[in-house]
Amino acid sequence: MCVVHFYYLCTTILTTAFMATVTAFIRTTKTDKNKPVKVRFRLRDGREFQLFHKSALSVLPDRWDEKQQKIKAKILINEQERKDFNKAVSDRKDLIHSIYLQNGKTLTSELLDAEIEKALHPEKYEHPKQTFFEAFDEFLEKHPLSDVRRKNYYVTYRALRRFELYTRKASYINRNFTLTLDDVTADTLQSFSDFLKKEQILSKELPEIYKQFPGYHEQKQRGQNTVNDALKKVRTFFLWCVNNEKTENNPFRKYTIEESIYGTPYYITIDERNHLYKLDLTARPALEIQRDIFVFQCLVGCRVGDLYSLTKENVINGAIEYIARKTRDGRPVTVRVPLNSIAKEILEKYADFEGKTLFPYISEQKYNEAIKEAFTAAELVRPVVILDTVTRESVIRPLNEIASSHLARRCFIGNLYKQVKDPNLVGALSGHKEGSRAFARYREIDEDMKNELVKMLE
Repeated sequence: MCVVHFYYLCTTILTTAFMATVTAFIRTTKTDKNKPVKVRFRLRDGREFQLFHKSALSVLPDRWDEKQQKIKAKILINEQERKDFNKAVSDRKDLIHSIYLQNGKTLTSELLDAEIEKALHPEKYEHPKQTFFEAFDEFLEKHPLSDVRRKNYYVTYRALRRFELYTRKASYINRNFTLTLDDVTADTLQSFSDFLKKEQILSKELPEIYKQFPGYHEQKQRGQNTVNDALKKVRTFFLWCVNNEKTENNPFRKYTIEESIYGTPYYITIDERNHLYKLDLTARPALEIQRDIFVFQCLVGCRVGDLYSLTKENVINGAIEYIARKTRDGRPVTVRVPLNSIAKEILEKYADFEGKTLFPYISEQKYNEAIKEAFTAAELVRPVVILDTVTRESVIRPLNEIASSHLARRCFIGNLYKQVKDPNLVGALSGHKEGSRAFARYREIDEDMKNELVKMLE
């Protein structure tokens, strides 16, 4: 804005302020002389512009000084009452004047009444601040998340609700504890972390809380990696809230999530996979079906969520094609895995299945149980070194006790990497993004690979 325009604007405002006048008055009738009447106000700017406002302030007509626009000085009343009333009249004049300065001659008597009401009773017009969980609901609705990730976020959401109830129950100081966006601190996050680690015990000690969550089922003690995963989800939520101006508070500025520790992924060999596939399970047809599905998963390497979404339409020109659900809402990655002879044989075996899905799936939990049963029947019980998620110590467990659907994905990735030693090529078949830190954990360098590397020095 140039200096001339700025000067003109300031002059206009000052002129308007100088010309506009606000006066207070009352109207009476013969029957009103002994009854309180309302004080009215007139805003006038020149001969052609005037607005009126009828206030809730009231006064007896014989006490009103029309010239001074206040209670007469000689009337005997309580002095404090006189001061309060006169001040209220003066304040109302100032308010009307300021509203006119903000709106100018676009103002009407109706709009003037509305603006005065807002100024006198702002609490009626303020939008109630969004609660912590209302903001979380909006986050889950608007933030781009795959169906699987959204379900995982709901797990953390419900844990936060249980944490809130637990804190109220356990606190002798703050029985009304409520999570709010502005008040979550690093200490709150640490308390939530501690709660997650001991919730297995708390669910037994405080059953009255858990009755309010009928979907809750007793879990194993959470390890630090699981706790870290929940905290990372809370951090993503807070970053979204800050970016969307719902709060300026980011408690993670003063809180560091512990480093997650992962063991070297274990997987079954091609010989073990083939031994499992050739096992005669005709006496247990239900188990045979789930064994076949597991072997097929070993041959295509998809996550169990992607496996369960496969239909016959995903079989295209001798390959399985699907969009990895974990990448669906980011940069969608179409994965194409050519089918080998065993995979085609399994597909042909279930070609007559008339369901909507590729195979007759059961729940993921029962699928994992069936995998363990199949491993036990096949006597795949070799000892495996794994990382205890709670103690973070190495422990040895038999393969049949720890087998699950994710072992199929590991079988696919581990054995492919062992053959080609190219993470990008294997990642193109597994659905991992290039440079994925998660994929890096699969690159176990076994004794055969070590021997090959050493031979390169000869």
